[in-house]
This record gives sequence, structure tokens and C-alpha cells, in this order.
Amino acid sequence: MIKIIFPDSRVVEYPKGITGLEIATQISNSLAKNVLGVLFNDKIIDATLPIYTDGRFKLLTWDDEGGKSVFWHSSAHLMAEAIKELYPTAKFAIGPDIENGFYYDIDFMDESISSDNFDVIEKKMLELARKEQVFERKSISKQEAITLYKSEGNKYKLELIEDLEDNNISLYVSGSFTDLCRGPHLPHTGHIRAVKLLNIAGAYWRGNEKNKQLTRIYGITFPKQKELTEYLAILEEAKKRDHRKLGKELELFAFSPSVGMGLPLWLPKGAELRERLENFLKKAQKKHGYLPIISPHIGNIELYKTSGHFQKYGEDSFRPITTPVEGEEFFLKPMNCPHHCEVYKIKPRSYKDLPIRFAEFGTVYRYEQSGELHGLTRVRGFTQDDAHIFCTPEQLKEEFIKVIDIVLYIFKTLKFDNFIAQISLRDVNNKEKYIGTDENWEKAENAIVEAVKEKGLNSFVKHGEAAFYGPKLDFMVKDAIGRKWQLGTIQVDYNLPERFELEYTGSDNQKHRPVMIHRAPFGSLERFVAILLEHTGGNFPLWLTSTHAMIIPISDKFIDYAKNVCDLLQNSDIRAEIDDRNEKAGKKIRDAEMSKTPFMLIIGEKEENNKTITIRKHGGADLGEMVVEDFTKFVHLEISNETSDIN
Repeated sequence: MIKIIFPDSRVVEYPKGITGLEIATQISNSLAKNVLGVLFNDKIIDATLPIYTDGRFKLLTWDDEGGKSVFWHSSAHLMAEAIKELYPTAKFAIGPDIENGFYYDIDFMDESISSDNFDVIEKKMLELARKEQVFERKSISKQEAITLYKSEGNKYKLELIEDLEDNNISLYVSGSFTDLCRGPHLPHTGHIRAVKLLNIAGAYWRGNEKNKQLTRIYGITFPKQKELTEYLAILEEAKKRDHRKLGKELELFAFSPSVGMGLPLWLPKGAELRERLENFLKKAQKKHGYLPIISPHIGNIELYKTSGHFQKYGEDSFRPITTPVEGEEFFLKPMNCPHHCEVYKIKPRSYKDLPIRFAEFGTVYRYEQSGELHGLTRVRGFTQDDAHIFCTPEQLKEEFIKVIDIVLYIFKTLKFDNFIAQISLRDVNNKEKYIGTDENWEKAENAIVEAVKEKGLNSFVKHGEAAFYGPKLDFMVKDAIGRKWQLGTIQVDYNLPERFELEYTGSDNQKHRPVMIHRAPFGSLERFVAILLEHTGGNFPLWLTSTHAMIIPISDKFIDYAKNVCDLLQNSDIRAEIDDRNEKAGKKIRDAEMSKTPFMLIIGEKEENNKTITIRKHGGADLGEMVVEDFTKFVHLEISNETSDIN
């Protein structure tokens, strides 16, 4: 017998070799019909896989992230099976699940394919799904796998097999299709009842531009058609909120091929927006005792070798910069932390000096692949709201909690109300990915878990998601239309202080290592602005928006009065502009609506005679006539309500 520990801590004994699906059936037939996979000892496995040891156990359904992962991974397999039937010469590379759906990279050989072919593939997928084909797992030797894929002429699978250890290779078979895969998969294809292929793109094999470009097909599936219909409606709304579209319409940022791909140009309104966000956070940081510093955009390559960033990010960075001095090389910084460590080392530190909190809006550089660049969310140069806290081990939890407080303050102010905290720990089965001792990792991980518990955050644990130098707390935020973003991170690091030999003198007059906390509540200003744009649909809160009011004279006769109104507003810290173009008032109002201007102030003969303005709110609401002073008070009250926590 084996002991199965359920999520409610209940322990039940079952015969060795029982499957998760069999356990579900013993509980309830209706539950068993909805089981997609099993979480066993923090690892997702097939619901049909026999279990031989004691362990923690959870049945995964569509309501669980793990359940969706299994569902979409299996859907990638189903799409590959459909494509294989329709395009027999196609060669398959990789097909993972992603946050929303799945994709498969495919070499169609001499065939050409476009989105015009999606309908046929979708129909074939549903036809196969209705057969309720079982996903059968088969373990094979490395040589058997090589023989199989040599016979198929699939060089992509053969390359993947080279990296696999013998006795750790599996195939999954459903219907007539066999795929090299570690799983897990659904019990059968019948769970998949709604299918939509979303788009098609090029993708270099293994992300290397020297390799062949494959065809990447993205798709999504659901257990019910209703859920697919709702998702497609969200996609349509997302198109309207696309930050690239809004950024262009609102004149916030642009890209120029002459400057370089992935290097954004911030236009005046965008630069002002950034500045307001920076000042907002700087004000909060000052209250929490942060000290501003500035570090250069480059550093000697040895600095990043000491930190480990060269080894970690070297392949994804711009090439080193050589100088006239033989053997001297510099590196565009991929992270700010090595510079901050050097600032700490400038002078001796005592335990009485700690904690020390250094903050910098520092620009860093990563050479992302061109196919992965995406507006402001994936760029090659970006500015982090970076800070590093150097503290004693005894101060660690308190400092970590204080950083959580800053993150929560930002979320509250900007109306990111729906979020969950991800405790990102290392993969204990793959420790070579990380630097540092087991002892330091355990101390760092325990500090994060305790801090989260003390703050009462809604959280979950994710193994294998830690940074290479330490565990972290990542905040997953849902935006206004339900999409999930990773926003804000706090990391505990015992390792860089070791690498840089950072010290402080303790109360015992002995030398000790400080603990380092990395934190970036925004993450990067570029990505944060993109998320904020899509969350608000471009309708920023008044304290952030570039223009509070657009003054619209209905003819040139009233421009002088419009200028007087504009001066009065600007002198009262209201950001106002005049639309004095030779256009009809209707077009000016439509353009102001398009630019998301919160208020339109209409000025004509009546307003000039009465020394008033007629106010139209963004969205069409008519606020009637007011004298300028009353409008000023009204706007300041609105801003005050928005920023009551800021001030």
C-alpha cells in the first residue's frame, strides 16, 4: 500500500500502482470525467500513470493552471497529428504549451501553408478529438529513438535526442501519430471540444538565425465552445488595447530602423509619462530610506564575469566593446547589480550602517532575437526601477516585507487589484543551473516563504523559476480584461555578496557577509508602460495623463479667449492645450476623444461673453458650463482622490 496525501492534508492508503484517474473514479465518476492530469509531489504527471510511492497528490482539472498546461500540451500534439495527416511530408520540431494555448514549430518541406489553411486543420483536429484517442506513453532507449527518427528523416528530433540521457526517453502515441515527448498528456483527446488556430509565424530552429526558419503555428483549445467564444471576444478587445497601436495614436513612443530594432524612442508625451512614473516611485523610495545612485551603461567585462552575468547572459548580449588598449574589453551592462555591489565596496561598512538601500533607474541591454522583439514588452534596451538592499541576515525578513509594501502601494495606486504572488524557488533536481550553497539557498527561500505568510498574500510556489543567484517573489497581475502579466519582482541573494567579497563589521568586531535583496516593482519602465497602456486602454488616471484638457475654440474669433483660459489653467498646474487648427469643432472633438484627453473645453461666443467654458468629458458626458476657477478646483479634487495614498 502507499499513502496519498490530499490537498486538505487527508491521508488515504491505496494499492501500489494505482493511477490518479482510478483514485478520481473512486471519489466520484463526475470528477473523473473532468480530470486532466495529476500533481504528484509538485510534479505534473499523466492521470493514467501508475503511482508506486507515498506522496502529495492533487487532481488537476480545467480550473487549475496545471490542468490547462496538460490540456494545451496535448492540443499541440493533436494539431501535429492533424497536420501529419494533411501534410504527410511535414517534419516536426517542438510543440510546447504556452501561457494561453500552444504552438508547434514545423518544417513543411516543399509545401506552402498560410492562415488560409487553418479551417481545414481545425476541422481535422476536431474530427480526431471526437474519436477520444488515448495518449499512450512508451519508454524507449536512446538508440531506439535515434533509429525511429532516422527512418523518418527528422533531423530536429534527432538533435533533441542528442541532449537526452538514455533510460529517460519517452514517446506518446495517439491514433496514428507518435511524438518524442516527456509529457504529460490528457487521458484522451475527447476532452478537446473547441479549437482555434490563431496565427502563423517564422521561427528559427533553436532560436538561432543561422538555422533553418520553421513555420510556427499558434493555437488555443477549450473544453467548451462557450469558453472559446469568450476568449475570442477578449482577443478582439486586446487588439483595441494593443500598446503598440495606442502608443502610436497617443504619440508616446516610436521605433526607428535607423536607430535599431528593439531600441525605443520616447516622444515628448511618453517621456513626460515616464518622468511622472519615476517621480512617483522616487517619492515612495525616499520615504523608505532609499539612496539614489547612478552607474554607467558599460563596465569592464571582468565585472560581469565576477558576478556571473557574462556567463549567464553573454550569448544574449551585445558583443563586447574593445578599446585601443590590447586585451581591454567592456560590456553593455545586462544588469545593474554588479555596479551596485561596487558602490557598496567604496568604503568600509558597519552593522550600524545597515540596511543600505541603493536605488537607480538604470538602463540595461540584452540582444534579444529579432523574432522575439515585441513593442515595449520585449526590447533590447530597457530601464529598470532597480534597487539593491544590503542588510544583515537578521534584518532580511523585515526588509523583504517593506519591499512587498512598496509593491502593494504601487498596485493599489494604479488599480492593479487582481494579483497573486508566485514564490519562485530553484529546481532541486537540477542544481547545476544555480550558484551558491544549499545552506544559503535554504535560508533565502525560507525568508521569502515566511514574509509572504506574514503579509497574508495570495500565493503559490513554483519550483525551477528562481534566478540563477537566488529565489524570488514574482507578482502575477491580471489586467482589466483578465490577461495575466508578471509585474514586479523581489529577489534574495546570498551569492553576489560572496562573489564580490562584500563585508560589514558586526557588533562582535568580526567581518560578516551582508545579504542582498534585488527589487524592481515596475520591472522595467518599458514593459510597465506597455502593461499600463493595455490595462487602462490608454485612459490613464488624471495624475499620469499628458494633457488634462484640450481647449477647442469653435472658430478663430475665440482663440484669444482660449489663450487666456489656457494660461489660467496652466498657472494652476492643469496640463492644457489649445486645438487651434483650421478644422471644424466636430473633428477637433473626435480627435481629442481618439487621443484619450480626459476633458474637452468648448469655447464659443456664449462662453466668451459669460467668461466660462463648456466641458465635455472623454466618453461623451456633458458637464455643462463652468467658470475656469471651478473647473480647476474640480480637476484638482479628482487628482487628489486618485493620489490620496501617494501624498
